[in-house]
Amino acid sequence: MVDRVARLKLRSGGMIPTVGFGTSKFRSGETTASVQAALLAGYRHLDCAYLYGNEAEVGQGLRTAIEMSNGTLRREDVFITTKIWATFHSHKRAKVGLKISLERLQLSYVDLCLIHTPMGYAEVDDQLFPKDADGKIIFSDVHFLETWQALEELKAEGKTRSIGLSNFDMSQLKLVLDNCKDCPEVLQVESHPYLHQEQLIEFCRCKDIVLVAHSPLGSPARPWARPDDPTLLQDPVLQEIGQRYGKTTAQIALRWNVQRGVPVLPKSVTPARIQENIEVFDFELSEEDMERMKALDRHLFTMHFDWTKDHPLCPFIREES
Repeated sequence: MVDRVARLKLRSGGMIPTVGFGTSKFRSGETTASVQAALLAGYRHLDCAYLYGNEAEVGQGLRTAIEMSNGTLRREDVFITTKIWATFHSHKRAKVGLKISLERLQLSYVDLCLIHTPMGYAEVDDQLFPKDADGKIIFSDVHFLETWQALEELKAEGKTRSIGLSNFDMSQLKLVLDNCKDCPEVLQVESHPYLHQEQLIEFCRCKDIVLVAHSPLGSPARPWARPDDPTLLQDPVLQEIGQRYGKTTAQIALRWNVQRGVPVLPKSVTPARIQENIEVFDFELSEEDMERMKALDRHLFTMHFDWTKDHPLCPFIREES
């Protein structure tokens, strides 16, 4: 299997591919075949999470792809990320959360473990979004600094090679940096041409943290989209640039982030689109086109966090308001 994806070096020495394969929001039965298709297409980063509920299928897809490769693909060739969900924020439960993910993936370690969200929810078994009688999510008072301490220990135990954060805003990232023994190596947040995150990217670079973009295509299939949300992949500037390069608007959006040094995590169940999304290393956007795309920033969060805006640790409230 040909490995064509560029990588960035993490502080611990790991190499994170600049295009990864997202595994969220797949319907039952889609994950295994999609993971196999992604690995065959050349992806070497699988972005997983306890929340997604399909880590067993991801693991099966990985094992099948390795078996079918006749020795050309090994476990160590694939960078695997998982995340500790909001109902596992206490020190003890965080360790249980990674243990469950490793068992489902059938792996002895992951390359990167993230705290999925700074917000903790009540730790109720088998409930991802525990709710009270009125249907409101029950929050936990466990602070993410307790979760971070557990991740530091999990890294020392060899259960994860690197540790980081997901969906944390700058003030929350700074709080972890001010109180940690082992600093985050990765911050995964939403970023795309309508949400540049330039200030956060620059801060991360100063701290030797790699910012990774989830939702790099603006989550076009998100069920919670607002009626007035613009559609990134229909943007006329991206369409015009794509026509000149002979590329799709998705490829232009992905290449833009990769060219900024920001790894991206597109996802699809369609083999043709899986292949298309990784074909961003055979061209380079001109300085003029990169400048034009600066004007596209609308500060648009497609992850609105509407259902948790009253949580004291809800991220990006100040940035979005």
